Amino acid sequence: MSGKLAVIGTGPGNPDQTTPEAAAAIAAASVFFGYGPYLDRLSLRPDQRRVASDNREELARAREALATAAGGEHVCVVSGGDPGVFAMAAAICEAIEAGPPAWRALDLSIVPGVTAMLAVAARAGAPLGHDFCAISLSDNLKPWPLIEARLRAVAGAGLVIALYNPISKARPWQLGTAFAILREVLPWNTPVIFGRAAGRPDEAIAVASLAEADAGRADMATCVIIGSPETRLIERPGLAPLVYSPRSAGSVS
Repeated sequence: MSGKLAVIGTGPGNPDQTTPEAAAAIAAASVFFGYGPYLDRLSLRPDQRRVASDNREELARAREALATAAGGEHVCVVSGGDPGVFAMAAAICEAIEAGPPAWRALDLSIVPGVTAMLAVAARAGAPLGHDFCAISLSDNLKPWPLIEARLRAVAGAGLVIALYNPISKARPWQLGTAFAILREVLPWNTPVIFGRAAGRPDEAIAVASLAEADAGRADMATCVIIGSPETRLIERPGLAPLVYSPRSAGSVS
């Protein structure tokens, strides 16, 4: 029996945002590996088995999934959002690179999904309408000084910034520090979008200026989008404002 491995993302959490391709991969698999809350989003059949693990065990999870697939099983590795954006696709590739030759021969598919910044951006308007980047504020796998350097560089380059993993119990200070760094570079009226649980029943979308942005509004379910100097806010009577980045940009000063 020849094993297979699919790496999928379920989207931001709303079942309607799981792509048909990901749904087909879920239906075809027999064993599922992933962080428990992501596996909880799936409606599995009695013949489908789940193997849940902690969110900090990505590489161990990837190795176990690859070994299971190499043993002939049809495996699905589950992420939230898109599996290639701060998620399991990179861990799978890392494990394959360092693993046995048999893992390189596996039938592997990486299925794209809707990542959090896309869901948050759609709720707010079009803040990603021009050049943008995504940065994780977690320093588990990279040093904090590198994160600071990248924040200054992309803000100075005029990119809209989507921040993943903005805050946690172990890292309560980093988002506030990131805002302080960005205030050194960006206009203080730059729009900041706090998008929590976009598309889910507990969704909360809020917009503030960079001057007023409060790190306490975020948790690990929040994606924070910071505009560029050209990002605009359109007030609408009785409705939430629209935040958008114009399709054109000026010259570098």
